[in-house]
Amino acid sequence: MLLQIDDLHASVDGAEILKGVTLEVDRGEMAVLMGPNGSGKSTLGNVLMGHPAYQVTAGKIQLDGQDIAEWTPTERGKAGMFLAFQYPEEIPGVSVVNFLRSALSARTGTDFTILELRLRVMETMKELGMEAEFADRYLNEGFSGGERKRNEVLQLAVLEPVLAIMDETDSGLDIDALQTVAEGIEKTSSGERGFLVITHYQRLLDYLTPDVVHVFVDGRIVTSGPPELANQVELEGYEAFK
Repeated sequence: MLLQIDDLHASVDGAEILKGVTLEVDRGEMAVLMGPNGSGKSTLGNVLMGHPAYQVTAGKIQLDGQDIAEWTPTERGKAGMFLAFQYPEEIPGVSVVNFLRSALSARTGTDFTILELRLRVMETMKELGMEAEFADRYLNEGFSGGERKRNEVLQLAVLEPVLAIMDETDSGLDIDALQTVAEGIEKTSSGERGFLVITHYQRLLDYLTPDVVHVFVDGRIVTSGPPELANQVELEGYEAFK
């Protein structure tokens, strides 16, 4: 099993947010985690990546059978874990291509030249239908919401993680941007990569076909099922699952 979470409890500033999460994601699998705002979905993503503001108080997190509870975020990233942020930050003065060069070198331990990385990025951007000049813009500076999310998909494609955690990638996107981002996720999926897609709305699943849907309420998974479960959530709302 690629990712295995067993009875995970986590707190921030003494307040328990995750209240016993058990979840598995295997290679080649796309799992969707749906839940209302404030339920702890993004907290789970941050805890999985080792964000220092969160304290794991019980339970286990394993990646490929290894206990990663004591690993730093850098170690988790090098091992192939990736988090696409709900609100990607601007980094003025750092171009997209230079950012990717640094990130990929850290991920693989190989010091890529600018030319090597540029060729790789350009090829990937072409596959994702992105304009070439995008690579030389400063990271997320002046980007629209859709551009920021497409940039996250570009990072995913270039860095080639084994586990991709997509934290509300559909947040703030119009229908066209949502479809573009969903297509990018589909293009970067492979039999070796697992996806944990965190979302609030069913609409993302109009463009993605997950293997399993988990409903997340008040810090725990309350039910799981096939993709059709998302339609039930849309019709009945999260109150029906409390």
